[in-house]
Amino acid sequence: MKKKHQERKTGLMRKLYEWVMHWGETPYGTPALASISFAESSFFPVPPDPLLICLALGEKARPMRLAMICTVASVTGGAFGYLIGAWFWGAASDFFFDYVPGVTSEGFAEVENLYNSWGFVAVFVAGLTPIPYKVFTLSAGVFGINFPLFVLASILGRSFRFFLLAVLISHFGPSIKHFIDRYLNMLLWLFLLLLVAGFLSFAAL
Repeated sequence: MKKKHQERKTGLMRKLYEWVMHWGETPYGTPALASISFAESSFFPVPPDPLLICLALGEKARPMRLAMICTVASVTGGAFGYLIGAWFWGAASDFFFDYVPGVTSEGFAEVENLYNSWGFVAVFVAGLTPIPYKVFTLSAGVFGINFPLFVLASILGRSFRFFLLAVLISHFGPSIKHFIDRYLNMLLWLFLLLLVAGFLSFAAL
């Protein structure tokens, strides 16, 4: 039974991914990118990165504009997720735990510990890395994280992720796609480690 449930879940994710990617072949790719970036920040399971790459490779003059659209829509969606957590979580939690991949009660408990220890940094890391951003946006509202700091951390994390993609595509074109698919997450974690190391070095002066 569990195996069948997992297979259905995997099949649904594949269909959602294909649905997301088909927008790259239509005249509505940019509005779809904005909508998916917004929705992924609170409930949609497929990130906007693959569609951003597809659209940016289709027209090299646009990557930075597309990255800006992704960032604005994602941060706005994150604020929406925050409001869901702050105002409607009592009524909506069962839906998210049952139907939204990556959102679990165990994950919320872990995120609460991260917020208590790191706060701003936890949101920044979620916005930058493959950690499900939606878990942090929803839980930020549930736990009453300072909203201006939440927005600032979201802007920094999301913009760096999306603009990094745009810069790579602008400079290298289609030849960089395999590298992005294989090494982007490792590159982001490496950047984060370097950032932390630089901060610790500065603090030690």
